[in-house]
Amino acid sequence: MSGEPNDIIKQPTKIAVLGGGCAALSLAANTNLLSGKQLHVIAPKVHKSDQNHIWGFWEMDWLQDAVPLARKTWHKWAVRNADTEVIMHADAYPYHAITRRSWLEHCNARAQKNDVLFHEDMTQLATLSPKQVFDSRPPRREPNMMLQHFIGWEICAEPGSFDDSTAILMDFRCDQSRGMHFIYCLPFSDREALVESTLFSPTLETNEFYETAISSWLKKHAGVSRFNLLRREQGAIPLGVMKRHDTDFQGIGANGGAIRPSSGYAFSFIQKQIKTALRNVSDGHMLQFSTPHKPIDLWMDKIFLSVLRYQPRYAPKIFTALADSLTGDEFARFLSGEANMFLRAKVIAAMPPLPFIRALLRSDEGEP
Repeated sequence: MSGEPNDIIKQPTKIAVLGGGCAALSLAANTNLLSGKQLHVIAPKVHKSDQNHIWGFWEMDWLQDAVPLARKTWHKWAVRNADTEVIMHADAYPYHAITRRSWLEHCNARAQKNDVLFHEDMTQLATLSPKQVFDSRPPRREPNMMLQHFIGWEICAEPGSFDDSTAILMDFRCDQSRGMHFIYCLPFSDREALVESTLFSPTLETNEFYETAISSWLKKHAGVSRFNLLRREQGAIPLGVMKRHDTDFQGIGANGGAIRPSSGYAFSFIQKQIKTALRNVSDGHMLQFSTPHKPIDLWMDKIFLSVLRYQPRYAPKIFTALADSLTGDEFARFLSGEANMFLRAKVIAAMPPLPFIRALLRSDEGEP
């Protein structure tokens, strides 16, 4: 009979996520895996950015949704310093580049199919009274933290200007006086490329510093002096362990410890964090997000970050030695947090011992 308790339709459990960036929308795109849940995304317009970025990642199991959206894929990449060039080859784990805009558009479309509800007023949180609230807003960083900061130019030059079969992950043939500094070049074709000047240090430089490095590298090492500037991107990513934006809410994404402390890589680890959480839900656990990094990797990152901060002169040698000692697939697994003990041992064996001994002693003294 109608009206009996068993006939009452059970209302879905409300879940809210604060913020409208990569983590929030990546979760929204996968809420079809959260049976009996209704997701509400609360993201004021003032917190949204329309700036496009290129996000790089190595192909891993948890990134199968992103691979078809990649703008370009490379099975080869290079690491260079003044004396050495190492070309790495990958079979299982190629390197991909995806635009921020294409990923978020993909997630938005999936979220609409999943009946995710979007709100622009933070006061809606009290009205909704969700069972769980996850906060994807940027975490709080300590003063004087190490940063990965950069300016990138996407350019179009004459045909034949770039070898689009090989991504240049790090070219240290640039000014090393301000910290670890390298040029990152993703050639999308023989004419178009993203060229970034990237610096690891606690202090931002003037725009002129990065842009001079880009134009100098293009002329001196790529043989490109005439080009059209298509697009410009800029950013600064805190490196290290950070406090949550608001301790009253559980974190997700960068605010949930997803950023790799020693590199600033976030996109891949955000997807890994979300896929792990959803898999746990399917096994009967409550939805929760934890850091996607293993404790041993966080410890190694702490030591490595100390080397980069206090002894940056070793960086060109360290990264070329690392690239030379690993296969492309091993390199991809290590930087994607998928190393086993054998691979970690190979990485440690490739490193010059003195700067890491100094970093260990500095860590023992309680310094970053």
